[in-house]
Amino acid sequence: MVVKKLTLKNFRNYEDETFVFDDGLNILTGRNAQGKTNCVEAVFYLCTGASLRIRHDRQLIRMGEERAQISAEAQTRFGRVLLEAIIFENKRELYLNGNKVSRSVDFIGNMKSVFFSPGELRLIQDGPDERRRFLNLSISQTSKEYAQALLRFGRILEQRNDLLKNRDATLILDTLPVWDEQLSLCAARIIKKRQEYLQQLSSIAADTHAYLTDGAEKLALSLDKEYKGEEGDIAKKLQRELASCYERDIRLGFTSVGPHRDDVKISIGGADARGFSSQGQARTAALSMKLAEVEIFRTLSGEPPVLILDDVMSELDLPRRKKLLSRVRDVQCILTCTHAERVLYGAECKKIRISEGRIIQ
Repeated sequence: MVVKKLTLKNFRNYEDETFVFDDGLNILTGRNAQGKTNCVEAVFYLCTGASLRIRHDRQLIRMGEERAQISAEAQTRFGRVLLEAIIFENKRELYLNGNKVSRSVDFIGNMKSVFFSPGELRLIQDGPDERRRFLNLSISQTSKEYAQALLRFGRILEQRNDLLKNRDATLILDTLPVWDEQLSLCAARIIKKRQEYLQQLSSIAADTHAYLTDGAEKLALSLDKEYKGEEGDIAKKLQRELASCYERDIRLGFTSVGPHRDDVKISIGGADARGFSSQGQARTAALSMKLAEVEIFRTLSGEPPVLILDDVMSELDLPRRKKLLSRVRDVQCILTCTHAERVLYGAECKKIRISEGRIIQ
């Protein structure tokens, strides 16, 4: 899968620019705060329907404008795909091959990407929210079933939490079992998919990590909570857990168990990476997970995704830079940096220079 063309109109600091990418390594170069990250953010948005940097889409609209527009043409093994997002102050419109898409789950995953930047240290060092977000964005790109289960789970969870805030205790206790049954079925599907995905990710990430560290460290990933059996077994277990927490949930006013509370355990050399890893170790672990994500997408989709490396080279030492470039030779890669000559090491590439939101020819 490769992105052939990307057009940005009133997106972030871009007025109207079109990028044409090569199938291999593409380097966006220029001084800081010129729009390099904004460009790759747009690619990721078209793949996932979400930004990694902001929560509200209106922040993507260029200052003084009423709407932003992102469109891309990609070539996949199934043929050409056209994606477009028009972002307004309080809504957005999504288009696939010229047809308006009413559900985001039908838009996500038509173009696939893996994004890595120095900020991905959050994946290792921050709280569970970051690791759940990583899983959700990653799995949703390759499984529409997962994306649908996630949306339905979120709606049911919101209804259950609203019920828990009700002052009528009898109404709560009479109604909770109804919500629990529906919530458990969606939750079981989410958990099962996460288990399967992490099993693949852990194995590939461990091999990648060993490659990047010359075998000096061992990386391991797993869910922090063990769920055994098939979806039906997991759903029954969750129903029992939810029932056992009624008193606590009513007191707290929210649902305290389920996949929205789960975490991913990341260990380096047997030690918890969140509490004991250095900045360098955390960075290498996060990079290993992202490169493993590329391989999983390749396996599940039959072709590699677009790999986005945003200002990564400045954070890696020379041996790891060379190993990284060697690892991604057969993947379309969009890499941002301030000085291209410092990261090339003889690699062939297309250079695109950006200044103040404009492509400089």
